[in-house]
Amino acid sequence: QLQLVESGGGLVQPGGSLRLSCAASGFTFNYYAIGWFRQAPGKEREGVSYISSSGGSTNYADSVKGRFTILRDNGKNTVYLQMSSLKPEDTAVYYCAAATTPWLTMRKDFYTFWGQGTQVTVSS
Repeated sequence: QLQLVESGGGLVQPGGSLRLSCAASGFTFNYYAIGWFRQAPGKEREGVSYISSSGGSTNYADSVKGRFTILRDNGKNTVYLQMSSLKPEDTAVYYCAAATTPWLTMRKDFYTFWGQGTQVTVSS
């Protein structure tokens, strides 16, 4: 059974850090690019960061560049999103998704399999 499970969300103060994990099972994880997306209340889901199947290529939304880092450990079938210098505007449900390609892509329509999401709240 194909599965992506996010974890690591929570409540953090502005300026704080969190590390999100996306654990995959049921498919050949190292064949597929992975993306992290987020959706805040009343807003559309937006791409945050992307990583190719090998981990050799990454990309970030302008709003998180320099603050977030995406990594993957194919031996553990897991992708991580290290988030630092968090801001209240980073508050959202964060989702990971697997793309139908091993190559880095920011096209949302390529991401066909999604996890259930994890809530990140940045507030004092």
